[in-house]
Amino acid sequence: MFKSHRRIPRAEKSLSSLVMQPLGILSFVCAACLACTVQVDANLFGRQTKSQVVLVEPSTFAVTSNFRNTSSQLFNPTSTAAPFFQVFDRSFLDLIGPNPSLTEIASDSATFAHEAPVYVPATDEVFFASNNGNIGANQNNRVAKISMRAVETAIASGTGPKNVAVEQLTLSEDIQMTNGGTGPYQGSLVLATSGRGTRPPSIALVNPKAPYNSTVLLNNYFGRQFNSLNDVKIHPTSGTIFFTDVTYGNVNGFRPTPVIPNQVYRLDPNTRAVRVAATDFSMCNGIAFTADGTIAYVSDTGSTAGATRPSTIYAFDVDTKTQSFANRRVFAYADTGIPDGVQVDAQGNVYSGTGEGVQMISRQKQTSRICPSVWNDQGTLIGKFFIGTGSANMVFAGDGRLVILAETKIFLAKIAAKAPAWVAYPQ
Repeated sequence: MFKSHRRIPRAEKSLSSLVMQPLGILSFVCAACLACTVQVDANLFGRQTKSQVVLVEPSTFAVTSNFRNTSSQLFNPTSTAAPFFQVFDRSFLDLIGPNPSLTEIASDSATFAHEAPVYVPATDEVFFASNNGNIGANQNNRVAKISMRAVETAIASGTGPKNVAVEQLTLSEDIQMTNGGTGPYQGSLVLATSGRGTRPPSIALVNPKAPYNSTVLLNNYFGRQFNSLNDVKIHPTSGTIFFTDVTYGNVNGFRPTPVIPNQVYRLDPNTRAVRVAATDFSMCNGIAFTADGTIAYVSDTGSTAGATRPSTIYAFDVDTKTQSFANRRVFAYADTGIPDGVQVDAQGNVYSGTGEGVQMISRQKQTSRICPSVWNDQGTLIGKFFIGTGSANMVFAGDGRLVILAETKIFLAKIAAKAPAWVAYPQ
């Protein structure tokens, strides 16, 4: 948190007349909204480029005359050009560390990097799926992978955006419209597919190495097809599989009329027994657990059908015996867009793809710009990875590396946060 340098006292920062007061190698800029921009001189850390961090204290916009008219309008009171780290709470500075960076590592004209991110430590690769919401029912989406070793080599070669090669996989016809992913679990990727046409949604294991053979674990609920599976996580202490089922396949025109409620399910991968863990959602979407497995987070993206519907992450207690979800409460409401995929780091901070990028919380089709947001474990929004383009999900590729899927781009955030301890499930 730059502890070796003098900070502007809070009273001093509140003066709108204060512009660009030098502090050695740190500078604070107070804009008209009284938000502060902190620019970290790269020379301090032996780098050739500047890493920009923008501090927007809640007190600076608690009373305003500049209102946003829609939930898709970005909240960027400093009008800072993306990408940058947007800080709402100073604890976010500890999370990103003294020398954070945001680098574009791959790009394409197609929406090749949408959801289902899985990091495989053994090969240092990240797997992911393309967007299935804009291609219709006549074709399948694609699963691909990117080598993090190649990414590191590219970054070491110089500054600026990179375009590391992405390898598309040829998978079994059983794998239709992949949207969720987790693992590795017993050496395999765990994929949640949305299905296509009459081909059913499923939970499947896929070999992360060629020939990428697959095994379908589940494709029905006592003979009834699911709607379109969306996201999947493995419970960190029991090894059971939890997944969300929602009607987006029908909304996006590649699945038939829904026949079952939008719900969260629990699958025992050994017995293949399945049961409902939570219900009564508008549009359940992302799912994640705390490290000890006692709390589950589920995002509800109902606001895609209207701004007054949920754009909310709910927290649940996980029953120690049945693993059903209980004591539902609001954990966080996304100020922009919708909270899509959800991840939790080793410190309990909660990350989700939201309106401007990834936000971090300490402990009808929508295509608005989504950037990762972060909340602490109390549900306080502490910061965002403001990438200026769409991002539905992200994954830790080991400690300090957050890979952000941004539809036509992939970004790598190098930060101080550590990956969850269970990132590599038992092999």
